[in-house]
Amino acid sequence: MSEEVKGRISVETENIFPIIKKWLYSEKDIFLRELVSNACDAIAKLRKISLNEEFEGGTDYRIDLDFDQEARILTIQDNGIGMTDEEVNRYINQIAFSGAEEFVKKYQSEGDKPEIIGHFGLGFYSSFMVSSKVKIETKSYKKGSVPVVWESESGTEFSLKQGDRSERGTKISLYLDGDSGEYLDSWKLKELVRKYCDFLPVPIYVKEEKANKQTPLWSEQPSSVKKEQYDEFYQYLFPFAGEPLFHVHLNVDYPFRLQGILYFPRLKHELDANRMGIKLYCNHVFVSDEAKELVPQFLTVLQGTLDIPDLPLNVSRSYLQNDPLVKKISSHIVKKVSDKLQEEWTKNPEEFRKNWDEISLFVKYGMMTDEKFYESAKDLIFFRSSNGDLTKLEEYVERNKEKNSGKVYYAGEAELSSVYMDLLKSQGLEALLVDSRIDNHFLQFLEGKNPDWKFQRVDSELADQVLDKDASPDLADQDNKTTEDRLKEIFTKAIAREGVEIKTEALKSEDIPSVILLPEHLRRLAEMGQMYGQKPGDFLKNHTLLLNRQSKLVKNILGLSKSIHPEKAEKLARSVYDLALLGAKLVGEDELSDLIRRQRDLLEDLSSD
Repeated sequence: MSEEVKGRISVETENIFPIIKKWLYSEKDIFLRELVSNACDAIAKLRKISLNEEFEGGTDYRIDLDFDQEARILTIQDNGIGMTDEEVNRYINQIAFSGAEEFVKKYQSEGDKPEIIGHFGLGFYSSFMVSSKVKIETKSYKKGSVPVVWESESGTEFSLKQGDRSERGTKISLYLDGDSGEYLDSWKLKELVRKYCDFLPVPIYVKEEKANKQTPLWSEQPSSVKKEQYDEFYQYLFPFAGEPLFHVHLNVDYPFRLQGILYFPRLKHELDANRMGIKLYCNHVFVSDEAKELVPQFLTVLQGTLDIPDLPLNVSRSYLQNDPLVKKISSHIVKKVSDKLQEEWTKNPEEFRKNWDEISLFVKYGMMTDEKFYESAKDLIFFRSSNGDLTKLEEYVERNKEKNSGKVYYAGEAELSSVYMDLLKSQGLEALLVDSRIDNHFLQFLEGKNPDWKFQRVDSELADQVLDKDASPDLADQDNKTTEDRLKEIFTKAIAREGVEIKTEALKSEDIPSVILLPEHLRRLAEMGQMYGQKPGDFLKNHTLLLNRQSKLVKNILGLSKSIHPEKAEKLARSVYDLALLGAKLVGEDELSDLIRRQRDLLEDLSSD
């Protein structure tokens, strides 16, 4: 072209640029991703063309980022396909933004930041988020092509003239505005390259220093990747995460395209389940570090990468939620994860058992929230047993079917050394141990799935096996009162607390004077309530104090009540109740001082003449 041409870009874009600056200002880093991605596309096109036709120039493809701090100019340059003046006119000057007017009307009156880059063809125009002026210098790879220069200070008016560029490719110069000087810094640019463009298949240089890793491990064939490479890649992505347990390598071409590597991290604490560690890419370009709409919530504890070429670079939440492709991808990921769990169990059951504590949380949560995951992994439910082993739930049920009369006894880890467990163990019974907040919900979920299973906490009802069926019956005395009647009178007066039901039983063990029994539904409510800060005592309004008629201490209290020291019987009765509360771990901090005071008073009384 021989003369400079001036003009206006499509009328529809006229009001777009104020919107870009106003609404996307806080996310303006994204402009670099868009421009570098465009540069990579230009090289990819040339690579494809080179397979079918010859062109002048080498194959040493690269993208260069440079800046002049004094002049406040940032440049992004590639040696890709380049453009002719006609192509600049078509691709830069005549972009038709479909629905742009509606977009402007919608977002000028709303407070939320819209995700417009990528949706409206604004990749290149994101450069105006940080620039007061943009210049394009480009030369096509085609023989005899004339270099051209495109300039615009507003994004709506432009000039196009012949340039003097001698090499094919494109150089974009951004004349940074007063608020964007942070991009005139090597460290900042390298940080952004690593975040957004680390795995682009073209070397990216910042001030002549290579800034991207370039090779995404997820693009390799799983059969060609060694465990050491997977571990090394994990450390690169998550430097302080330690060693992963195992991984799933996703590689699908049909009916959708999906690549990625998902790692099972070590969850040291339940709060770790809230972290988000799946990075979303599109053709190796970083899109987001949240993939909540792409994978079920229970899988967000995993870490790694997902690369989905058929998604736009800026995907909105509503787009993901309603896209049938996303639903298919999500289902596939769930299946691959459950397949991996089965594979790990089959391949190395001992190692799987060893790792169970660190994956149990997400497995249980997954079963409760995803029906397909439950169906595929339901035979991989493990619990610690009071016998000290990690046991499959199905194996426990089968092993204890006769002894437990169909019940599944369970207890908290802290209750392993409690009177309840002592009673069970003394009769050769076994309980499952639960130790996470999710277990309360999980047991109810399992009962719903398996109506024949009845989960019973060891402190909600004593097993028939611990009761002494051969003990002497509780007969009435001359006043027509049974031992249970007498003990109820003594303990009701001593405890003086509403909602306490007092019962007596003959236990096989004489060493245990009493236990607190909380109905199963109340106990579950108590544990769920403690998640929200409720105190243990809040759930003691209705509970049972079960007294052991075989206990020597209980018999002594009954005897003292008939002697000249009934007040001592009352103090001892209260002490028995206090000890039962302690054994059930149902004493709050504010009640502990009163309990200690009562014990001290009792000891003083017993030690006096």
